[in-house]
Amino acid sequence: MTPQLQQAIKLLALSNLELESYINGELERNPLLEAAGESPAEVSTAEIASDDWSVPDPAGSDQLIAAGGGDADAPLDVDHGVETFHHDCASDMPAPGTGGLDGSLSVAGPSVAGAGGGEDSEGFDATLAAELSLHDMLLAQLAGMDHVEQAIARHIIDLIDESGYFTGDLNEIGARLHVPTADVEAVLKIVQTFEPTGVGARSLGECLALQAIEADRHDPAMATLLSNLDLLARGEMATLRRICGVDAEDLADMIAELRGYNPKPGLVCGGGHAQPILPDIFVARTASGGWAVEINAATLPRLLVNRSYYAELSGTGGKSAKSFLSDCLQSANWLIKALDQRQRTIIKVATELVRQQEAFFLHGVQHLKPLNLRAIADAIGMHESTVSRVTSNKYLSCERGLFELKYFFTSAIQASDGGDAVSAESVKTKIRELIDSERGGKILSDDKLVELLNEAGFDIARRTVAKYREGMGIGSSVERRRAAAIQSAAA
Repeated sequence: MTPQLQQAIKLLALSNLELESYINGELERNPLLEAAGESPAEVSTAEIASDDWSVPDPAGSDQLIAAGGGDADAPLDVDHGVETFHHDCASDMPAPGTGGLDGSLSVAGPSVAGAGGGEDSEGFDATLAAELSLHDMLLAQLAGMDHVEQAIARHIIDLIDESGYFTGDLNEIGARLHVPTADVEAVLKIVQTFEPTGVGARSLGECLALQAIEADRHDPAMATLLSNLDLLARGEMATLRRICGVDAEDLADMIAELRGYNPKPGLVCGGGHAQPILPDIFVARTASGGWAVEINAATLPRLLVNRSYYAELSGTGGKSAKSFLSDCLQSANWLIKALDQRQRTIIKVATELVRQQEAFFLHGVQHLKPLNLRAIADAIGMHESTVSRVTSNKYLSCERGLFELKYFFTSAIQASDGGDAVSAESVKTKIRELIDSERGGKILSDDKLVELLNEAGFDIARRTVAKYREGMGIGSSVERRRAAAIQSAAA
């Protein structure tokens, strides 16, 4: 496999942010490459009518990869002076209510969070307040402790996880520092008084107890409740009332108090800036009823080859210098060609994806169709592995939100009436809707869910329902019944 082929394959799988980092590395390594603004619009957009899904494609990605090296490629350092699309990021979009790509749809908003900011505006990171990590916040509270206590406290703080829990062993710390375990435990008690309240706990019960003490609610009844959280999880309210020595009203008040505590106090501290997800593709309706598919080129500079610099240097230096410049020119030409083709390939795959899943974009997740990579590959004349690389780590922004491209590839569930198969994702949505509609303690078992899904036209087995439910993080009917009982007692 030639280096050029490896590079072309690698570029297909990169997201826009990863590609930006890769291009910056190439700009540093290759003196003949220059960044010259944004990517040319000619390879970043496509418009498709509802009755015409053909997309111009002068050369498929497979053909490019099969073509070999880049030394014979024509230079692409042409200054494209005319752009037909200027929506390279969310800041370029019209304001809500003023129309979108074609004046009929606004794509700006939550679905493209993180992509905003004009040329003169501050960057996303600049708008975030500087936050101390949990580790730094705890170290800043060591003032007032003597030298030995601070040494012990630093070891303890190093063993506190991001949720705020102490995960170490007091005996091991004592042995390492040659101090009695009792002294280590005494310092841990001090650390447990630090902010945020509840930090340094060794269990959930201890974490909640620290917060109850801070709130002056740690009476004997509350202490008993915190020692029997397993009974609370199982919803055994009668047993809890008996062992805590309280009536139903007092127990409900105690549970309501616990619900206001933070079971993971460490997470209130910033451990670093969150990385926003930037869409790689924008999809919007056009005024004619078709679709506009656009590459988000906000983070992709347009690369040019500095041929005057090459001509100036090639006339000087020895044989090794000329060989180096020749390699740089060949590499630069190939990279520009590969980036150009990457844009076209992504547009072609995204266009076919919109065609195949048009019902989803029009009507929602209930109309998401079963789809696999081979169906897209066969429709556009590419290899399945090429489509797989194109859809990896890339996101699509549309009127319905921000979606990973892999989201649109789902398995098929047969219709109970013998009709067309439906997407597994639409079945998951229906399961969630049924569970969300549970009222008055009427919890639906998996068998009942199967029955209701069959009535809705989905031919699905009980084990499949259980698998989908667990995959969405939804508890079993027993767990949901217990949770409903706890909520009812706290109400």
